[in-house]
Amino acid sequence: MHFVAPDINYKEKAKEYIQEFIDEGSSINGTGALDTFLVKENYESWLEELEKNSDTSVKIPGKVNDATFFYVREEDDCIVGMANIRFGLNAFLFREGGHIGYSVRPSERGKGIATELLEDALRFCRFIGLSKVLVVCEKSNPASARVIEKCGGVLEDEVVSEVDGTVMRRYWIENEGGIFD
Repeated sequence: MHFVAPDINYKEKAKEYIQEFIDEGSSINGTGALDTFLVKENYESWLEELEKNSDTSVKIPGKVNDATFFYVREEDDCIVGMANIRFGLNAFLFREGGHIGYSVRPSERGKGIATELLEDALRFCRFIGLSKVLVVCEKSNPASARVIEKCGGVLEDEVVSEVDGTVMRRYWIENEGGIFD
């Protein structure tokens, strides 16, 4: 599997990805707000937003630049996961969002994909110069906590989300090494 930058060719597959979460009643994370855009606007607007967010020459008040990727299986070009990688942290992301948000489609969970996806996201973080990475998950999601710990995450603390009152676990990952290892 590998990261792919979203483009118009993935429009239908992206819709199917989000629909699977909706059908399963699963929370949606790490999609760069794809689910919101599909409801309020459209896929093309989401692509425009991604392009704007990834342009580090453009600073958006209250936000940090980021990049969003599909995690695609080579054999069938299926989107099995997504990652949203933030190039820095603002106060909200420091408290409860982190540098990396990620998701794996419900039908692909339990296959080691989340660990592989997070490892690849950490490689990208090294490439952009992030040697210490914050990854956050809900306390009620022990599978995500195990993935983060497997990738070197050390629990710093737990905080109560100012958005919805859920307990969030904040992990730091030392992310030094070669950018291509």
